[in-house]
Amino acid sequence: MEIKNIESIEDFQQIMEENNEFVLLKNSLTCPISTAANHEYESFSENSNIPLFRLNVQHARELSNYIEDMYQIKHESPQVIRVVDGKPAWDTSHSNITESNLENNCL
Repeated sequence: MEIKNIESIEDFQQIMEENNEFVLLKNSLTCPISTAANHEYESFSENSNIPLFRLNVQHARELSNYIEDMYQIKHESPQVIRVVDGKPAWDTSHSNITESNLENNCL
C-alpha cells in the first residue's frame, strides 16, 4: 500500500475520521537509524493493505507533539504507532522497526 506523508494536525484528524486502523511512522530526515527504519517501513508497505502514513518530524514538529500528547506515548524518532479504533494498539522505535516486527504486530 502507498505510504502517504502527513504534516498537519488537520491531516491527522482526517486520517482518524476516515480510518478505523492505520500505521504511522514518525521519521527524522537526518538520522541514519530513521533511514533504516524508513526502508523497513517501505518494504512492509509492499505487502500491507492497512493505510500507512509517514510524518517527517523536521516538517511536522507540531503534529508530532500533538500525537505524543494525544496518545501519551513519549516521542521517539524513528517511531511506529499502530492505531486501532482511535487508540494506540502497538508502538515501537529505533532498531525494533523491522519488516518482520511490522508484519507480526500490524497485519
